[in-house]
Amino acid sequence: MHDRPARDAIVFDWDGTLVDTLAAVLEANVRVLAECGVEFDLERYRAAYAPDWRLMYQRLGVPDDRLAFAGRRWLELYHDTEELQPFPGTEAALRRLAGAGYVLGIVTAGDREIVEAQLERFGFAELLPVRVFGDDDIAAKPHPEPLLRVLEELGAGRRAVHARYVGDAPDDMRMARAVGARGIGIVSMLADRGDLMSAGAAEVHPSVAAWVDDLLGLVGSGG
Repeated sequence: MHDRPARDAIVFDWDGTLVDTLAAVLEANVRVLAECGVEFDLERYRAAYAPDWRLMYQRLGVPDDRLAFAGRRWLELYHDTEELQPFPGTEAALRRLAGAGYVLGIVTAGDREIVEAQLERFGFAELLPVRVFGDDDIAAKPHPEPLLRVLEELGAGRRAVHARYVGDAPDDMRMARAVGARGIGIVSMLADRGDLMSAGAAEVHPSVAAWVDDLLGLVGSGG
């Protein structure tokens, strides 16, 4: 048993946090930038990354009159990606959290059509029933509105200080901090431990599975 009040919420980012999509996202962005005449540089990409894709492309130098094309083209390229998988141990970790009484949801910059299909494909839909997507009519991360909406729908709106948001980008940690939730950083190509801590992470882990092991304790291992 875990000594905590009922209905504490844990909300997750999707890409790069629960599912290993960042290589596919990156490849699509490299091709889009090339087609827009913009040279790709990984460090510039990391520095420019934002959940708002328009802002990210503007930071990278895509002309305003090419933004609509860039958005459409990225979706075309990413739709063609088939070799996506959850990170190892993710499903078991989510089921352990649900079994421990936490309520779960997601706030993602991904489009609803794409992410909902992936949720069904990977068997996560029932585990993450409350969701906000990047193409919903709502402010983008790091604005607090997306996380506040999910917490309200999970019945945890008045307990934001006890909620956790788990993500792999600095803007994920900034959103958590803006809400008063605990930011849990997951290291990825977008940010290392220092980047996540500087953005407001309370703790940083190599994966969601590792964090859940730390949170709940290893079952049956003596650990």
